[in-house]
Amino acid sequence: MSETLRRVVMVPGLGLDERSSARVRAGVPADVVLLPGMGLAEQVPTLDALAAGLLAQLGDGPVVLVGHSQSCQVVAAAAVDPRVAAVVLLGPTTDPRMRPVAVLAWRWIRTVAGERWWQAPSVIAQWWRTGPRAMLALWRAAAPDRVDRRLARVTVPVTVVRGARDRLCPHDWAAQVCAAAPRGRLVEIPAAAHMTVHTHPDAVAAILREVSGAPRSD
Repeated sequence: MSETLRRVVMVPGLGLDERSSARVRAGVPADVVLLPGMGLAEQVPTLDALAAGLLAQLGDGPVVLVGHSQSCQVVAAAAVDPRVAAVVLLGPTTDPRMRPVAVLAWRWIRTVAGERWWQAPSVIAQWWRTGPRAMLALWRAAAPDRVDRRLARVTVPVTVVRGARDRLCPHDWAAQVCAAAPRGRLVEIPAAAHMTVHTHPDAVAAILREVSGAPRSD
């Protein structure tokens, strides 16, 4: 555990908002930054502009930046900022093999089959708030960006976390992302799929406490 307490800042995944990490934040103190396509139904700029928008809301460091799914690409772009002391990527996208729509759809179906259905109402409500237009625009802005290449310039510790049943972030892709970071490590959560913040909040919170040096908040 780190000797220095670091503030945790979480960015929701594609179409999600602060509700997605509510159960995680019950176990570890954290702030949430919403961005266009990630909780905000606003025009989505370029990925670098999204990263700049995130950095504008960081405040003072040291900060642990946490991304989930699509927002991992935004976090990776922002992680070279000197205020960032560590990075946690939950189910990072986009595996280049999944850019064809047919491949992505098949992987998404396989991942959904491994998810827990009780979370569906909350996820749909968050998607409704963000809206399909912003979600599609975010996908188009972020999908071509190589998160692994971004991480090659990130010198702080990077923890890549994936659910063992996640087909959107398969093991070999997660390992590639991890290896790209000079100080990367890979953690897998057994029985989890892609929505680890919803379905396995205790496991995610434990990882964030370890990285940030924070005590339990309950």
